[in-house]
Amino acid sequence: MFGCNSEKKNDYASSENLVVSDTTASVDTTSIAKIIKTADMRFRVKDVQGTKEQLSASIKARGGTIAEFSIESSIQERDKVKYSVDSLKEITSCRKEGFVIAKIPSEKLDDFTNSVAKMAVFVDHQAMKMDDQSIAYLANKLKAQNRVDAMNAINKTATRKGNNIETSLYIKDDYVDKKIENMSIDNRVRYSTITLNFYQDNTVNAIIVGNDNLYDYRPGFFQRLGLNIIDGWIYFKEFLLGLSRLWAIIALGLVIFFGVRYLIRKRKV
Repeated sequence: MFGCNSEKKNDYASSENLVVSDTTASVDTTSIAKIIKTADMRFRVKDVQGTKEQLSASIKARGGTIAEFSIESSIQERDKVKYSVDSLKEITSCRKEGFVIAKIPSEKLDDFTNSVAKMAVFVDHQAMKMDDQSIAYLANKLKAQNRVDAMNAINKTATRKGNNIETSLYIKDDYVDKKIENMSIDNRVRYSTITLNFYQDNTVNAIIVGNDNLYDYRPGFFQRLGLNIIDGWIYFKEFLLGLSRLWAIIALGLVIFFGVRYLIRKRKV
């Protein structure tokens, strides 16, 4: 019986082995330098669409990628003037703005910002931020190594108890989280994020559109006058027809009126 139990216990330990291997036997605390660079610029250009195309080519040439971009036109003022009987000239003043978020290799960030400044007519704002994540990176690496040691210790004394499995899974998940955090830091160190906001002077566009003023489509004065006379005659005939339906009431009203009048005159006499 003891031999069977021992054999089952060893089989369980081998089947539930959660050993996490790490090639890093020791951590060199002096060689870690994790500097994350971010930059942003706002500038005026001659043509927003053309600048966006130039930026795309420049980013691609330096091994970077565009993470997000948008171009928006906002109407500042709009007016419509009469152009002909059935058309209007629509005059619009609009402001066009562009927005780009790009990932640039960190060693080429300065060169890229200089090239962007040359595209601009006027630079409103330019800034760069350097965030040192060396301590956080080192902390994650040391904690990950601690998780490896803890996992190996737990696996050596693995039993059928559920709390050991739960503890092992928790430690393993936390180990993965630390590794992913460091992978994210490495990626942000290699590729800097730059945010570009650019705009151009207000532009005026004029196009011919259909006349949407319904008053202009009405007939001329004399034609409308003749039509109104005809409509007035129709309304008068309808009025007479309406009175004809009330002849009995009108007749009774006349009899009462003249009867009262006759009685008043007779009394005065």
